[in-house]
Amino acid sequence: MQVTPPAPTILASTVRRALSEDIDRGDVTTEACVDPITNGTAMLNAREPVVVCGLPVAEEVYAQLDLLVDVEGHVQDGDLVDSGAALATISGPATSILLGERVALNFMQRLTGIATMTRRFVDTLPDGSPTRIADTRKTTPGLRAFERYAVRCGGGHNHREDLGAAVLIKDNHIAAAGGCTQAIERARAYAPHTCRIECEVDTPAQLEEALAAGADIVMLDNFDDDAVGDALRLVDGQALVEVSGGITIERVARLGALGVDVISVGALTHSSPSGDLGLDWS
Repeated sequence: MQVTPPAPTILASTVRRALSEDIDRGDVTTEACVDPITNGTAMLNAREPVVVCGLPVAEEVYAQLDLLVDVEGHVQDGDLVDSGAALATISGPATSILLGERVALNFMQRLTGIATMTRRFVDTLPDGSPTRIADTRKTTPGLRAFERYAVRCGGGHNHREDLGAAVLIKDNHIAAAGGCTQAIERARAYAPHTCRIECEVDTPAQLEEALAAGADIVMLDNFDDDAVGDALRLVDGQALVEVSGGITIERVARLGALGVDVISVGALTHSSPSGDLGLDWS
């Protein structure tokens, strides 16, 4: 399945900021060491098995630096490749290739790491499971569109895009509103008819209250596996069930077998290690 990358305007502006951060004062090393008329070729290689993500970003880096640089991809974002796989060939003016090397790698390593971690979670679900692995809003400021793209490349799903995208009543909303029922009733009166109401619950009693108040989705926060099973029996199809908090890859198969609808994992975007990629001169 082909995944749509971030919108061109977001892609261009984010890459522009990253390049400015790295090269606004020039590249004293390359300027000192490399003849400006020299051409060269470098291979972008995987140094471990990864799910590739970020090739359109690398292309944008070099498109902004120098149109004479050609980025020829050999795989597609979302592909699972082995260690040693050639992901792209980058050729053209040597000074421009070197100028963009770190920025292109920073993006690709970060996004590839997220895509790879997501694929591990997705692949841990039981065969045929309809359970979704989803990200959260725990993203790097300014990089949400990129990191959520990486989650999709890994086979995961995106949670709400931003605070305006959906109603998600959390513990502090409940406290500020004066209770779970009050928060859900106010949300129901305020939100458009096309908007589902999701409510986070911390206890079985809160779960019962949220169901009685008509929540469309309940988020079981920090429930252990036995408590999730009990909650599913209580819900009995009255609402969609999301599980969040304390999610490790070891729990995914058990939660999927229980039949939860969504497992949301903040670690996909806040704790995935970067993929090991390198740009090797050839």
